[in-house]
Amino acid sequence: MVAGCLTVKLSPELLQRFAASGIRLTKQREEVFGLLLQKRDHPTATEVFLRAKKHMPSISLATIYNCLDALVDWGLVKQVNLDRAPTRYCANLQEHSHFYCESCGAISDVDIPFDGRWDLPPGFIVAHAEVSLKGLCAKCSAERFVRDGSTGAGGVPAQYPKTKTPNQKRHS
Repeated sequence: MVAGCLTVKLSPELLQRFAASGIRLTKQREEVFGLLLQKRDHPTATEVFLRAKKHMPSISLATIYNCLDALVDWGLVKQVNLDRAPTRYCANLQEHSHFYCESCGAISDVDIPFDGRWDLPPGFIVAHAEVSLKGLCAKCSAERFVRDGSTGAGGVPAQYPKTKTPNQKRHS
């Protein structure tokens, strides 16, 4: 691939939407957005930087952060924050949640059915709700089952607790 070529070309319709919205889509912003659309693995800014560097060798990490901030501000990308880990970025704008594998670190989009009702105290208004799930992905749970050979309730390996208490520490 030639340096400066985009990994993913944005559709003319999407480019028109940007223009109609007054969004100035620079080559760098287009590259970053294209990378997020191409591989939806919820990368960190550093991961986006390393991918972009292959096609735009002169791009800086500061430019990546600026592009990501602009894309988030415009509502084209969501930030995914899990505990104290680096912020990750998601180009899936459909209503969804995230599943974080505590073994391999993979983050997956998951649909969570929601009927729109919360059991809130009177007068509370929800402006934004974010649900994150943690556990083992299918690959890691299968590997653990093969390695350990035993399961607990619900097919969860016995060595992997179904729930963690707030004071329980992770030791890896």
